[in-house]
Parts: sequence; structure tokens; C-alpha cells
Amino acid sequence: MSIVDKLFRSGGNNRSNAASLLSGFVSSSASGVNVTVDRALGVTTVFDCLRVIAEGVAQVPLKIYKSDESGNREVAIDSLWYSILFRKLNEWQTSFEFRENMIFQLGLTGNFYAFKNQVRGRPVSLLPYEPGTVTVEQLDNRQLVYKDSYGKQIPTNQIWHVRGPTWHTHIGMEATKYAREAIGLSINIEETQNKLHANGVQTSGIFSVESQLDSNQYSQLRGWIEKNIAGPNKFRPFIVDRGAKFTPISMTGVDAQTIENRRFQIEEICRAFRVMPIMIGQADKASTYASAEQMFLAHVVHTLMPWYSKIEDSINANLLTQKEFDAGYYAKFNANGLMRGAAKDRASFYWQMYQMKALNPNEIRALEEYNSYDGGDEFYVAQGMQQN
Repeated sequence: MSIVDKLFRSGGNNRSNAASLLSGFVSSSASGVNVTVDRALGVTTVFDCLRVIAEGVAQVPLKIYKSDESGNREVAIDSLWYSILFRKLNEWQTSFEFRENMIFQLGLTGNFYAFKNQVRGRPVSLLPYEPGTVTVEQLDNRQLVYKDSYGKQIPTNQIWHVRGPTWHTHIGMEATKYAREAIGLSINIEETQNKLHANGVQTSGIFSVESQLDSNQYSQLRGWIEKNIAGPNKFRPFIVDRGAKFTPISMTGVDAQTIENRRFQIEEICRAFRVMPIMIGQADKASTYASAEQMFLAHVVHTLMPWYSKIEDSINANLLTQKEFDAGYYAKFNANGLMRGAAKDRASFYWQMYQMKALNPNEIRALEEYNSYDGGDEFYVAQGMQQN
């Protein structure tokens, strides 16, 4: 059995069961809910926030480029990582699926680990680890030690570790821990509403009668009430005698401001993941078509771009060799596809910058990932100002 088979085989002591792994990240909240990764994904706002980020990262082409001394760049199809990152990462995942999975792990657990599978020193695939199967420790000399679920050390040069936001520098922070209060309250509100509707939206209360009841009468009345308000009789008229009265003692959904609380929790969780509510279907009634377009643009700039930069830097630092990096190889997301709606605005901006002599045509083409052309280094000269 190869080292790859040992690392990624299922069964035995290897914690490959996704459900058990996801439930391993537990953080108790003040709402009384234990927030696990699995339960957090059950909150639609959490799932949608991660999904909109994951799809935004996965759908954008990720390629390896090579830049020469003159600033020209071209797709580096000769790079060992090009076909792996752009086309197929391993036997079962496409590039889209791999990056989608990466963001889900990074977004909730704060870390993503993949094994760099190499044959005779050449990379052939990237094999992602299940969450919770890798631990990392920083020694006194600042070196990092990675171990799998068997306790076996993984060579540092054979693991790709991408970190989310980090406090301890060597390991990312778990969103389920630091956003547990917002997520826990959302779970609590959801469970409360489920129980209320399971009971036919009937509130609890007190039945009172005018005469005193002995223990036998109390038991009979309790059993009679439960029989007549449950099952097939739940929504039928309830008739009592002896001047019996019902006094509600629980709050209704209106009294508890359930709708308002649920809407606020959507915004709170979106804030934790830095996703605008409109991106997950929570529309702002005051928004217009023009403002919505700017929100979508802001989503690309402020939500997705940091993730692009994080992954690009990690590829450049941890996948490409120093020799490749020195030779001008680098990873790049091409987000222009997401900016098509703002192409007119970009053209207007470039034209103004060109007229101001702030950019020449080749510099503008470089910003759009286009190659330069002869004569494109000349700056704008107004008509009538040319010298003969």
C-alpha cells in the first residue's frame, strides 16, 4: 500500500466519515446551543454565504502565467502545475470542485490542507484532507510540524496549507468559534419556530377552574385536556365547563418579534462572513437597479478579491518552486468575467486615465491581462499637439 493510500484510505481508525468530522468542531454559545460545523451548515445563511464565496472563487479561471523582462505575459502551459490547477486536481475533483471545497473548509474551520502527490519529484495531483484529520504545531524554533489522524508526521514540503484569517500566524481561526453567538442564536430561533409550528402554532398556558380539584380530578382533567387538544382534535373547538379559563403564558411569534430577529441574524451572519445580504437573496427594499449593480461590484472587490489574493499568494509561495517564481511564473485569477457588467465603466476610466497621461495603452492592456504591442508605450498626445 502506497503512502497516498495510507493517508486517504477509508475505514479503520481514519476519521473519514464527514459527519463525525464536522461535528468535531464544537463551540458552545450563550444561547445554549452547541455550534458545530455540521449544525452551522444547517443554517441557510451560513450555507449561502459560504456558497456565494465558494462559487465566486471556483468559477473564475485560475491559471499559471509567465512574465518576461519586458512585462509581456502568457499562459504558462509548460508549468508543472498548470494543467493540475486549471483542469483536474485529482482523480475525483475538477478545478471548480476543488476550489469550492477549499472555501467551505477555509470558511468554517479556518484551514485547508492538501497533500502534494508527486512522482519522481514532479507534481501529479493535489489530494485534500478531510477537516479535522490534520493537526499543526509550531515548535520553539518556529518550524511547523504537521501530523495526520494516525499521529504520523507529514513532511512539510508535501503539504499545502492555506490559512484563513489568523491570530496565531501558523493556523487559521474557526468561524464556528468566533461567530458562534450569531450562528447559535439563529439555530435557537429556528428550533423554537419549528417547535411552535409542530404544535400547530398553539401557545402554552394555564387552565383554571372555579372549584378546587383533588389529585384524582386533576389527573382526569389533565388527561382529558391532552386528549382533546392533540392528534385529530388539535384544531377543533375546545369546550369546557365549571367556568374554566385559559390564560396564555408563552409569547407568540409576533410578540417575540421573530421575523425581525431572523432578519437581523441574517445580517449579523453576513457581517461575519463579509457577504452583503443581497448576495444571498436578502434584498434591500430601498435598493435600485443602479445601486444593486454597485453592490455586486463591491462583492467582487471587497469579498472575493481578498480570497483571490490569498490563494494566489499561497500558490506562489507553497506550490511553485523558487526557480519557477524567479523565472517569472505566477498564479492569477482572471476576474474580468465577473466584471463584464462594469465594462463600460472600466472603458470610461481607462480613457480618462489615458487622456490624463497617467496610463499608456500597454499599461491599460496589462491591467486587462492583454499582451503589449509595438508602439503601445507611447502616452496620449492631443490632436494638434503633434510635432512634425
